[in-house]
Amino acid sequence: MDWTFLKTLKFEELNLDKEDQDILHSLAERLQDNYPYHAQHYAGQMIKPPHPLAQAAQWMASFVNPNNHALDGGRATSALELEVISQLGQMMGFTPVLGHLTAGGTMANLEALWISRKIDANTTVLANELAHYTHSRMTEVLGIPFKAMPADAEGRMCLSDLKLVLTALKSKGQRATIVATLGTTGTGSIDPLEDIIDLAKQFDARIHVDAAYGGYFKLADVQHGSKRHFEAVQYADSIVIDPHKHGLQPYGCGAVLFKDPTVGRFYKHDSPYTYFTSTDLHLGEITLECSRSGAAAAGVWATLKKFPLVPRGVFAKRLNHSLQAANGLHRQALDFGYHSLPPALDICVFSTPGKKASLLSAQNRDFFERKAAEGIHLALLKLKPSQCPWAIEWDIEELVVIRSVLMKPEHNDPHFWKAVLG
Repeated sequence: MDWTFLKTLKFEELNLDKEDQDILHSLAERLQDNYPYHAQHYAGQMIKPPHPLAQAAQWMASFVNPNNHALDGGRATSALELEVISQLGQMMGFTPVLGHLTAGGTMANLEALWISRKIDANTTVLANELAHYTHSRMTEVLGIPFKAMPADAEGRMCLSDLKLVLTALKSKGQRATIVATLGTTGTGSIDPLEDIIDLAKQFDARIHVDAAYGGYFKLADVQHGSKRHFEAVQYADSIVIDPHKHGLQPYGCGAVLFKDPTVGRFYKHDSPYTYFTSTDLHLGEITLECSRSGAAAAGVWATLKKFPLVPRGVFAKRLNHSLQAANGLHRQALDFGYHSLPPALDICVFSTPGKKASLLSAQNRDFFERKAAEGIHLALLKLKPSQCPWAIEWDIEELVVIRSVLMKPEHNDPHFWKAVLG
């Protein structure tokens, strides 16, 4: 997107005085210093352009400035949020569902792990070594043990190692909370959730699904045997999904969902000065966060009116375009003689041709810089030998590779793939 339009906004129509207008003109200049996140040739980090409808809905609600911590502060937007959570729950197979929107996936994951600790103070959290670092960080905040589980060459949690750890915990009379990631932020890998659930039943473990990135792909035509793992989310205990990733929302908007609504009892607190106008359950009674923007709920609600969460719907087709884009770039990379990992979702990880890890890393850094100079924005990622299936010589501990996140439907374009790789 060309950000120069910000300089042409008619600030005087907002009843701002000359000083205010000057400040906003100065801000418009500063905001020019950004990557072209909305453009086709931006395929670097996980920044998906929000839909204009979501932006407009948030803007409208911001004039009311609702606070969804209590019905007193956000009557209309609290009702919208409950509708949104119901629809997210139905998509995931949680009916009934308890949940709420959050500032993002980190806070949502914190709440899910906090509930696990409330249920069993001696729980140990087990997560894929490629899972988001929020899990090791939040378990430190909560003061509960964390163990990273090895990933296989496809980036998935290794089931044999998981079973060994669960067995060891059981021998000590301890239970686990297993975090299954549906869409790791590095490679988009899908943990084998259906198989993890079978293990969890054997060892009486709790299941939390971090689908902050990949959750919406439950509606899409995922490949490589991953569909069954998305279908298994209905058997999890809690799920995190981020509407500000693939849900077309502005930052920040995450969500946490619980299958068992009775976990709401753990949120019990006393703040009578806040809740004097209603005896109905409200969102402030089932969140760790206090003040939360009701405008975020308005944005998600409006977007779901336009794009219902149904398989084969318009929204699902948009996700399929991203899946097709990643697979197309993968196939094109192989045709060019590059190394490339088969994408599980819409993230394509590849490397320039070669055999020696140190030389490949240097080539890939040069490739990244050259593409940026051409106006094509990608990202870099480091892989360990155990995470890399390519036959290369490992003279260094980690291989630097190219990572492309193809979140936009317009990335499904052979001309774009050739431009990226050429």
